[in-house]
Amino acid sequence: MTLLQSWVTSANHPDCPFPLNNLPYGVFSIADDEPRCGVAIGDMILDLRACERAGLLDLGGAALFDQPHWNKLMAEGYRVWNDLRGRLLKLLDALSTAQGELERLMVAHSSATLHLPFEVAEYTDFYAGRHHATNVGTMFRGAENALPPNWLHMPIGYNGRASSVVLSGTDIRRPWGQLKGPNDSKPRFAPSARFDFELELGAIVGVDSDVPVGVDRADQMIFGYVLLNDWSARDIQAWEYQPLGPFQAKATATSVSPWIVTKAALEPFRCATPAREFPLLAHLRDTTPMLYDIDLTVQLAPEDRSATTIARTNYREMYYSSAQQLAHHSSSGCPMRTGDLLGSGTISGAEKNQRGALLELSWGGAEPIALDSGESRSFLEDGDSVVLTGAAHGDGYTIGFGDCTGSILAAVDHPYRA
Repeated sequence: MTLLQSWVTSANHPDCPFPLNNLPYGVFSIADDEPRCGVAIGDMILDLRACERAGLLDLGGAALFDQPHWNKLMAEGYRVWNDLRGRLLKLLDALSTAQGELERLMVAHSSATLHLPFEVAEYTDFYAGRHHATNVGTMFRGAENALPPNWLHMPIGYNGRASSVVLSGTDIRRPWGQLKGPNDSKPRFAPSARFDFELELGAIVGVDSDVPVGVDRADQMIFGYVLLNDWSARDIQAWEYQPLGPFQAKATATSVSPWIVTKAALEPFRCATPAREFPLLAHLRDTTPMLYDIDLTVQLAPEDRSATTIARTNYREMYYSSAQQLAHHSSSGCPMRTGDLLGSGTISGAEKNQRGALLELSWGGAEPIALDSGESRSFLEDGDSVVLTGAAHGDGYTIGFGDCTGSILAAVDHPYRA
């Protein structure tokens, strides 16, 4: 597919993250007006509430876009999703006869405030990148026991906190927790000293399911994707994770990018999962290419310093797709709901500069990474900002997600500090 031309001229540049090929969904407000649904096109946002009121988007549902989130539209199902995209493509096409009417319903990105684009029902994070799992397992258990016996047979995950999901740009407060180093005789309660980011892709479940679903149905249930940073306190995790896994170490915050990129926009970038060391069981078996060729970048900037690109990788490095994660999640009969968020797990490649977390990049702190500012980092320091970016590159066009950012604030004083 090549670049689709729009009458919104800013959308027609090959480096624009929001061309007509993309049309990602978000929630925005202007001044004191209420948040409502919009679609990004070039450097503008099309107000879908206004379009609906003008009779330009009658999808058979009452007030689908006069909402502070996309959940109502998501619950309508993939046929309505496809119908909406088809209508938007026609309205915003270079040959559209509706340009004059739509120009009045446009808002500049620069004058809009963005909000969390969906209401998070539940949040589940997976551990589905083989390079990441191998690196972390090697650090903690040695190379011979890097992957647990079940890892190559199913996507491992844990249930997180929906309440912890925040919009990109939200400051992240350094968490307190129980810490116990290898030479400590007992734990202490203190701010995390080994705070980290995790580069992930988040899949948003669009429709409910009360029964187990296969991989193909699971893929159809996914409404779209966001960039996701699952902030992690590695020292809290090291003490608490045996035997049940992360808990407080992952409860501080999970940042997501502001725009939901639809599956339809990513369809030209589908690619296959890696070769399987063991055949997967039938309910998880690959039926079609289920990953996407999405370039991902991590930048780290100390306070008042320039940013350094510390990692570049690609979503195609994942071992399990989001559809396989969703199918596995539902396999016990677990109900899935509109607005469920599934974190992919840290996305790392085979090379050192492709690792999606400081834990890997600094090899547990033993090999601090150099920044362009002349400083070095093993883990995040107060004032540091992390920026995740992602883009799929087509023939003369770019599918972007919008940045996923967060800055680290110092831990607040705690009434139970040591």
